[in-house]
Amino acid sequence: MWGMRLPQPWNSVSFPCTFTVLVSLLFSFTSIVAAQGQRSATQAVQLVANPSSLNFGNIQVGSTASLTGTLTNVGKDNLTIYNDLISGTGFSMSGITLPLTFTPGQSYTLTISFSPTSSGGVSGTASFGSKSWRKQINITLSGSGTAPGQLTVSPGTANFGNVNVGTSAQMSGTVTATGESVTISSVDSSNAQFVLSGLTLPVTLSAGQSAGFALTFTPQSTGSVTGTFSFANTAPGSPVVEALTGSGASTQHSVSLTWKPSTSVVVGYNVYRSLVSGGPYTQINGTLDSATAYTDSSVNSSTTYYYVTTAVDSTGTESAYSNEVTAAIP
Repeated sequence: MWGMRLPQPWNSVSFPCTFTVLVSLLFSFTSIVAAQGQRSATQAVQLVANPSSLNFGNIQVGSTASLTGTLTNVGKDNLTIYNDLISGTGFSMSGITLPLTFTPGQSYTLTISFSPTSSGGVSGTASFGSKSWRKQINITLSGSGTAPGQLTVSPGTANFGNVNVGTSAQMSGTVTATGESVTISSVDSSNAQFVLSGLTLPVTLSAGQSAGFALTFTPQSTGSVTGTFSFANTAPGSPVVEALTGSGASTQHSVSLTWKPSTSVVVGYNVYRSLVSGGPYTQINGTLDSATAYTDSSVNSSTTYYYVTTAVDSTGTESAYSNEVTAAIP
């Protein structure tokens, strides 16, 4: 009886084995979770934004400024952007169409624009996300809207009055920027008889700065003439318009004639004119001229006239023609 062995309980070795396996399984599960966590964390930072912030500085209200940035996949796997979002009044984004897949090392360029609608500082964010990321990639945005510049033209209305056809009249004027700087890109005249000179374009005027110019009116025909000068510029409400008026007048020329009195007894003189030297001549005085002078006011520009006179006695007898004189009208 003492030589017999007692039976060994089956569970005396099974518990330690089961416990060892369980610990192994738990360790393996923990390792898998940790590895997945590492991959998720790595995946969350695979996309890099350069730069990470954009500052637009001071931008006039009504104007737009644009800056560019890049998104780069710095990881070893493909990644896809499924959503983007831009916040902040006046900010907009272009250059990316979603969904967008990046291969390893691939970059895309995006453009972010700032168009302030009022004065003051503005901040915002451009965000990019994916279904598999733990966090979004952000680009911080900032800028400030400034009061828009204004352009004034002096005089606002230029009246040249009567100017003889074929001649010119000139006036001076100024343009002035107020509030912020203003750039004038071009000046257009609606009527070729008005010309602006003395202003080299394009020109940028800082706030409070003025630039002078000259206005010239050269009428081509008689009668009233109107026109405008339009100043295309960066101020809101561009262009600025200056109104122009003037009148073309006919040039009033005249020829003053004098002669020595006749040595005979006469009661008056007749005056004759021709367009050809030596005649034929046409009498231009309506009544007998008792003086030895006459003014011809019916002449035209760019014409040459030839004059002679005759003496008339009391019986109505008329003398021969005097010597001929010439008058060239400019």
